[in-house]
Amino acid sequence: MKRRDLLRGGSLVLCLGATDLAFGATILAVRIWPAADYTRVTIESDQPLVARNFVADNPYRLVVDIDNLELSPALRDMVGKVHSDDPFIAGVRVGQNQPRVVRVVLDLKQAVTPQQFVLAPVAAYQHRLVFDLYPVREPDPLLALLRGKEQAEQKAAQEVQDALGEFIGKIPNGADAPSRPGTDVASMPTPPVSSAPRVADAGTTTRGATGVDTSSMEMQAPFAARPLTPEEKRKVDRLLVIAIDPGHGGEDPGAIGPTGLKEKDVVLAIAMQLRERLNAKSGVRVLLTRDSDFFVPLGERVKKAERVQADLFVSIHADAFFTPEARGASVFALSQGGASSAAARWMANRENQSDSVGGVSVKVKDAQVMRAMLDMSTTAQIKDSLRVGDEVLSRIGKVGKLHHGSVEQASFAVLKAPAIPSILVETAFISNPQEEDKLRDADYRTRLVEALFTGIDRYFAKNPPIARHRDL
Repeated sequence: MKRRDLLRGGSLVLCLGATDLAFGATILAVRIWPAADYTRVTIESDQPLVARNFVADNPYRLVVDIDNLELSPALRDMVGKVHSDDPFIAGVRVGQNQPRVVRVVLDLKQAVTPQQFVLAPVAAYQHRLVFDLYPVREPDPLLALLRGKEQAEQKAAQEVQDALGEFIGKIPNGADAPSRPGTDVASMPTPPVSSAPRVADAGTTTRGATGVDTSSMEMQAPFAARPLTPEEKRKVDRLLVIAIDPGHGGEDPGAIGPTGLKEKDVVLAIAMQLRERLNAKSGVRVLLTRDSDFFVPLGERVKKAERVQADLFVSIHADAFFTPEARGASVFALSQGGASSAAARWMANRENQSDSVGGVSVKVKDAQVMRAMLDMSTTAQIKDSLRVGDEVLSRIGKVGKLHHGSVEQASFAVLKAPAIPSILVETAFISNPQEEDKLRDADYRTRLVEALFTGIDRYFAKNPPIARHRDL
């Protein structure tokens, strides 16, 4: 479709006069959540919106017509909400296409498969019209892990070589050099490479009072799916793959502390730091279910771990309780029967509501329900989950107070990978003022990450993964 066809119904208007009023629904907010996995566009209103969309090419763009609506300041502000590093959206144009029909044009950087759906009011949100923009070619997560490992090793080797060259350059003429030209730098020990953003102390963050700096996170273009070569398969088989799952994200903030610290921000900072700590260990590679501020459905978190055939799945949270006195860390494994306590049942029910808040289309939700009915977690998986849970809980107990002295069990949706030992760690109760302060403190988070790392490391030292050939 040509540009003149898009504009035939009326000019795109980007400026409003003081007398412009919204017709029908009132737009409350427009939010854009960019990520390497997909970009989400959410239009929130006080009444349900009815919209139609189509994709055009040359250049790529998504065209959305919203009925019974007139241009408003909230919609106009959408133009300035696009991030320069958004992998999918290059820009936005908004205009009154026809009387009572607003047209939104998303100029795209690549071909996408859009998903449009509406969400009924829930939690702090009213009616939401959602557009999820997925890449046409799904990235290969195993290839991304392998390439990430290789890039980290190359970067570390280059850093050693650069440091060595700088040191040699400072040696006076005639002095003995520590190495000769032609020294095999690759044979020298390589320092760990930082792959996570710096976590700032309170008061130095770009997120206001949260004390968690996620502003330096960069979205990388995904590796295109293709078959792995035989050599790449051998390298993957030798990797110990751990899936780290920062809870919530994007539309779903998770629990919010008394002074505004959001669960989604603090658990992402912890997960990024834990990834750095684990990736520094030889032969280990970490998959993050999300590496920036976007929402991942519960079932998709499990599927991401299964796609890379992870040896362990660790979901990280910082929940709230209905009383601010609740405190202490907890570790949970899946239960095939009832929950081990009323508190465990309450917390599982609360975490399982994440899809409703974060927003999942009916098609995805129905597929996840069928999947949950078919997937029967094995006794062996739960047994291994309890083992790793014991190791992690014992180490966390040395950092701070425990809410419960043993691993608890409940029916958490994210723990239902049949073949992957899976635990959910509640690092603290963010609803407790003292524990919110701890979660904001960089030193405390570092000690917590070290406890998680040590517990995971001890588990694999006692229970090494069985050698297997992945079916790639």
